[in-house]
Amino acid sequence: MHKLCVIIPCYNYQNFVGEAIESVVSQNCPECDLIVIDDQSTDKSWEVIQSWGVRAYRVPNGGGRRAFVAGLEHTTAPFILCLDADDKLKPGSLAKIIQRLDQDVAKLQYSLTKIDARGASFGEAHPNLWNYRLRDRLIKEVARTGVYRCPPTSGNVFRRDVCELVKEAEYDRAVDGVALFAAPFYGDVVSLSEQLGCYRIHGENISGMGGLLKPEVLKHEVDRFMLRMRHLQAIIRARGYDGITLAPDRAYFYLERSLYYAIVRGERPTFRHLRLLVGALIVERMSLGTKLKLLALFVCLKFCSETFALKLIQFRMGTGRRTTAEFFRMILS
Repeated sequence: MHKLCVIIPCYNYQNFVGEAIESVVSQNCPECDLIVIDDQSTDKSWEVIQSWGVRAYRVPNGGGRRAFVAGLEHTTAPFILCLDADDKLKPGSLAKIIQRLDQDVAKLQYSLTKIDARGASFGEAHPNLWNYRLRDRLIKEVARTGVYRCPPTSGNVFRRDVCELVKEAEYDRAVDGVALFAAPFYGDVVSLSEQLGCYRIHGENISGMGGLLKPEVLKHEVDRFMLRMRHLQAIIRARGYDGITLAPDRAYFYLERSLYYAIVRGERPTFRHLRLLVGALIVERMSLGTKLKLLALFVCLKFCSETFALKLIQFRMGTGRRTTAEFFRMILS
């Protein structure tokens, strides 16, 4: 039996899915299986997938989460890596991942290298992780904030029982969602600072990141976070942690995104919201320099004009190539 299965859900990524598949098969890892699920793409993704001769299935369009669940049904591997079809793994990464997996590991995560549509790398690791194997400390962090520092989908490997939680998340189109933050309640979380994969940022990102600022995207993120936290609370109690009660409306992510959403809707941030956000920022696991920059941003958003505030938020939310010169050109335009 394979120890690890890589599942690649794909929807209209004909320009990238071939690279994702190649990044797995080129490693010739005998302990790794590969399954590609095409979510009824309307471009030539399915033809590209078939040209590789890998195990692949085409399912009715239902979003990334349902495509991933369909992939789960075709493997019995104890560990699962969901690789987005526009991302890819680095050479030798599978062997490094597998050697760190054992029955007590609920999740393994690693940093990713940001690349553009052509595959050129830029910027810092996404995100900057550090090496550890923890459980109790992360449980305390989730109890306090609802989250801990995690990479995007392609930077996570889940034990199968944690993956099963994704099946319950009917409210979510994302693949990992609640499983990210439930993992410490199931076992150890192994974190690697090494960049073992590539996270592609381009104009076709389905997530909408890096594009124009859209109120509906911000609202969706805020609403989805609350639904995830309610689901997570139920999971925590089912695991026997009755003493942990989450407060999602006090979490940093919720407070930051709801601040942006209010501004985009034309509302002026209240002092109470700003006070709660700064309080949540203080206890976040970030460098002092990052905290000071964000503090300056939040204060500026409170007092600057609406036009300037929208430009600041757009810069903050963008994940593509942004230099200091581009920033000043944007805010002065």
